[in-house]
Amino acid sequence: MPIDLLKAHAYGNDFLYLESDDLGRVDGPALARELCARHTGAGADGLILFRRTILGAEMRLYNADGSFSEVSGNGVRGLAAVRCWMTLREGLPAPPSMVIRTDAGDKHVDVLSCEAPRVVCRTAMGKPSYVRLATLDVGGASVEAVVLRVGNPQCVVLETALDEARYRRLGAALEHHPFFPEGTNVEFACVEHAGLVRILIWERGVGPTLASGTGACAAAVAAMTYGGATRDVAVASPGGTQRVEWRDDGLYLTGWAEVVWEGRWTR
Repeated sequence: MPIDLLKAHAYGNDFLYLESDDLGRVDGPALARELCARHTGAGADGLILFRRTILGAEMRLYNADGSFSEVSGNGVRGLAAVRCWMTLREGLPAPPSMVIRTDAGDKHVDVLSCEAPRVVCRTAMGKPSYVRLATLDVGGASVEAVVLRVGNPQCVVLETALDEARYRRLGAALEHHPFFPEGTNVEFACVEHAGLVRILIWERGVGPTLASGTGACAAAVAAMTYGGATRDVAVASPGGTQRVEWRDDGLYLTGWAEVVWEGRWTR
């Protein structure tokens, strides 16, 4: 059975997009595992089922391992790029803004520029919640972390310098730590100066990723609260640098996404 797909990424954090009237389809998890497989599938960090709405789109996200996720900042931005792509293909101008409905609430997206296939967006990500410090035992070692939610669970380890070996050793253990019954996204973060935070990301249900929108937001909140960062920072990951602002009404995430291919997958 052929499946029409689009693929988009933001800073290397890539997603497959499948338009569907049934966002809760029972084969969603299995479909994600099949399509997202890097060697035998189309390859991606996640699968996003979506349907178009008057204001923008509604989405449901499954990670590469088939697990459900409430939201992805880069996934939302990628969907905005997909909607702009579809609109331009129909001969209509790209919308200046849209609302993407997620399982973590509606996300308002301002389209700052659109030069197909790339868009630059500023997304209202909502307010962080349950921000607190926690001491976690990981393999007999004590790890100090900032835990919070930015629509999904996050665990941020603030470091004086990033250590690739330590990140890879502890990432999976923190993702599945009993402290997080739903699992968690993990960021190792270093405040290089008040306006720059550098991160490595271990994404729930995926593993190492080049970038993460919600991860950038979580690391920024941790750095702003406990690391001396300003309320408007650049967050640099291996895939590139995004901007996070923490204002009175919540977090704002700015960066780009682009559609990289559209095609038919035959199962």
